[in-house]
Amino acid sequence: MRRLDSARAIVNTWRTLEKKVVDLSEMVTITIKEQDYSLKEEIQSEVEKLADQLDELEVQLILDDNYDYRDAILAIHAGAGGTESQDWAEMILRMYLRWAERHKYQAEILDISPGEEAGIKSATIEIKGAYAYGYLKSEHGVHRLVRLSPYDSDHARHTSFVLVEILPEVKEPTEIQINPDDIKIDVFRSSGPGGQHMQKTSSAVRITHIPTGLVITCESQRSQRQNKESALRVLHARLLELELEKKEKEKAKLKGKRIEAGWGNQIRSYVLHPYRMVKDHRTEYETSNTNAVLDGELDDFIISYLRSKVGEEK
Repeated sequence: MRRLDSARAIVNTWRTLEKKVVDLSEMVTITIKEQDYSLKEEIQSEVEKLADQLDELEVQLILDDNYDYRDAILAIHAGAGGTESQDWAEMILRMYLRWAERHKYQAEILDISPGEEAGIKSATIEIKGAYAYGYLKSEHGVHRLVRLSPYDSDHARHTSFVLVEILPEVKEPTEIQINPDDIKIDVFRSSGPGGQHMQKTSSAVRITHIPTGLVITCESQRSQRQNKESALRVLHARLLELELEKKEKEKAKLKGKRIEAGWGNQIRSYVLHPYRMVKDHRTEYETSNTNAVLDGELDDFIISYLRSKVGEEK
């Protein structure tokens, strides 16, 4: 039913666009025939709106993988470097929350681990909205920051790294089945903010998936039940990611492709000193407007990446 609703929405969007094009075409024909150019500016404005809408729809046509239309779970992990990387991780978290806000997506922080002095060690966010995973999958990888450190008394230049993971949310329980005997659930008192209630009760939940060794912690919700549900959603997404990675490795083996181990290649650099530049190393797209990017203006990077994947063998 979800897929059917999604298909209906797509068809209705294109039918509405088709009607707008026909109406605009008739308006242009009448204007030329009667040589009445009083509506010229209005027509020009409508043409520009249609062009922008077509660009957006063209990108959605690129998002044709089975999981692209789904909600996304985004995980952020500070790299080595202590306070510097933890501060960078918090900047990354804000960047994606602002991106979600710009797109009117619903974003909820499922879990967050504060840094020792500043920033965060890690965070997990659920982002709900049409094609959230399809757009955000281009952000999966290592993000590098170069700047003058606000935490260094010498104000020296530092390089920090953050790993961003993007997971498609599991829609149906039958998609990834978890044997209850394969998980261990521990409860404990929340260590984060949330008031006296969360501090006095064992509301935080830690789920360990024994076969894979995956450990999911959630303590941002008020109740133990809510934290357990959130942790299970993340676990389902992690297990789906492992399944997809396994399939990709099998395909790569058949095609003779090399699989890179570890964190993965650095995908983007954010340089704030000695010059200002954000550059994507996969597409070579870059901009000097670093403030806008860090404030969530990521669409040009995302679209450039998606366009670069057109025509690749799946």
